[in-house]
Amino acid sequence: MTIQHAAELLSSAKRGLALTGAGISAESGIPTFRGEGGLWTKYDPVKVASINYFMADPAAYWKVSKERGSLALAAKPNPAHDALARLESAGHLSAVATQNTDGLHQDSGSKRVIELHGSGRMVQCLDCGHREPRAAVQRRLDVEMPPRCPMCGGTFLKPTVVLFGEAMPRTELEEAERRARACDLFVVVGSSLVVYPAAYMPLHAKDAGATLAIVNLTETPHDGQADLLVRGSAAGVLASVVDRLQPRPVAR
Repeated sequence: MTIQHAAELLSSAKRGLALTGAGISAESGIPTFRGEGGLWTKYDPVKVASINYFMADPAAYWKVSKERGSLALAAKPNPAHDALARLESAGHLSAVATQNTDGLHQDSGSKRVIELHGSGRMVQCLDCGHREPRAAVQRRLDVEMPPRCPMCGGTFLKPTVVLFGEAMPRTELEEAERRARACDLFVVVGSSLVVYPAAYMPLHAKDAGATLAIVNLTETPHDGQADLLVRGSAAGVLASVVDRLQPRPVAR
């Protein structure tokens, strides 16, 4: 009945907001950060993904990103991404706020995507400000480590993602908070809800009177606040939910 309940909640939602995390993209072949086999079980996140260490040694970041970046660029949206795009198109979701930087929501057709942790699709030179696609930089890593800016020759090329020690983008954070406080249904998909301030979003929504649904394989710190908990894969659950959506009545 949990799948049916989720379908009923989404069918009636008019201002829904989804928050997605690494769990939704894991089913597209992008490794998660935490949990079994996650990136942070292999590497120290402070040393490979903090702005201070990046500025001291950008090659350390790019050596790890050489493999992970290729996986992210090759990944394709899975049924969970497609389901969220369909829910937005049907008028049940106003936006998707995501902690992911892989761009898969946009690839699946979602129109309003709030990237709370930035985008891994672009790279910016911190010396001259030049930007270029991540794919172009990725192709140079076999012969150039760290990669150099094609405009100024600088070695501080950084993907437009938020590293540890950097502030989240203010505009995106404010929009996500505003939408969370205005939504009627807040859906968490594939997020461990341990990274703040993104993890505050479902609490903002609950405080404002919204229904909270959490779809995740593992427990989260906010499970006790949820009106509906669904344990399962994002792709399997959301695909089943969308298949059961009830069409909205036609106004007469």
